[in-house]
Amino acid sequence: MLITPVAHPARADGPWVFAPARQARRRVRPPRPAPPGAAPPISAVLFDRDGTLIEDVPYNGDPGRVRPMPGARAAVEAVRGRGLCLGVVSNQSGVARGLLTRERVAAVRRRVEELLGPFGVWAVCPHGPDEGCGCRKPAPGLVYAACAELGVDPARTAVVGDIGADLAAARAAGARGVLVPTPVTRPEEVAAAEDCAPDLLTAVRRLLDPEDAPLGPEDTEGPPAQEPPRHRPAQGPAGGAP
Repeated sequence: MLITPVAHPARADGPWVFAPARQARRRVRPPRPAPPGAAPPISAVLFDRDGTLIEDVPYNGDPGRVRPMPGARAAVEAVRGRGLCLGVVSNQSGVARGLLTRERVAAVRRRVEELLGPFGVWAVCPHGPDEGCGCRKPAPGLVYAACAELGVDPARTAVVGDIGADLAAARAAGARGVLVPTPVTRPEEVAAAEDCAPDLLTAVRRLLDPEDAPLGPEDTEGPPAQEPPRHRPAQGPAGGAP
């Protein structure tokens, strides 16, 4: 049965939340129990959008410019194959800057789902970096909003992203953060990451099978030096997204 996503009205100071009909999430299988002394198994994986799931095109509102990152489809399918919840958490300050509209953000979301399949929730921060909202990463609001919509505990949730703000948002919400570096990832963000993987599929596989080797900064050497860095707006020490 085709489920048409709907956009839930957001509070003036909160994120935009796009989610499918609630009955779709009843099919999610419960997580496998954790071995004694191990961290609880994850019930959901939330992905950053730009630079993680798709190529980072600054303030992109054009579905025709959407290109999946290497391994994105396989990583997302691996999560689906385990019956876990899937979501996207994305800063989109282009809205506050007058460069994007809600319709353009939704159009890009639809194109991502055409390429990668459906996600249970999209939580989008439309605010600028100076507005002091509680949803813009590195604040935890997007993670909280996505988990609330999916009905999962943040402590059983993993957030996968490419910069320090993604991991800071996960940490602030009590979720697990995993860094997958790209050319815009700062060396200090790689060094500070508790969990780090060289590519998206490896990150997901290790989340799904925690008995594998632990993640850590030693698993990646950071962004390839020969590649020019993509656009990254100036942010504070924790890093940030568009």
